[in-house]
Amino acid sequence: MTDLFSEDDVITTVTRLTRSQLVRFVEVDLVKPARIDGRHMFREIDIARLELLCDLSEDLELDETVIGILISLIDQLHAARKDSVVMARAIDALPSDLRSQISAAMTQG
Repeated sequence: MTDLFSEDDVITTVTRLTRSQLVRFVEVDLVKPARIDGRHMFREIDIARLELLCDLSEDLELDETVIGILISLIDQLHAARKDSVVMARAIDALPSDLRSQISAAMTQG
């Protein structure tokens, strides 16, 4: 089962993160924690994302708009990677003659 972390756990773990930053990151959907019994609960991936958000905002001094754009692009890259893995698995399951045709078509394009 996935470990879940409370807001207090997150603030303790992500040492550069303030409670007001955490609240703001959630408000603007840069982090989307689960809601359990009316409380935000964070996963390990959320903590990693919050570390990145701190890096972008503090180390690189990027504003919220730019951070939102970068996070959106990162999310799109992750989705594209996931889609390409699914597509590769589907192609690998095809008969070899169809795989060859797909491979030939991909090298032409």
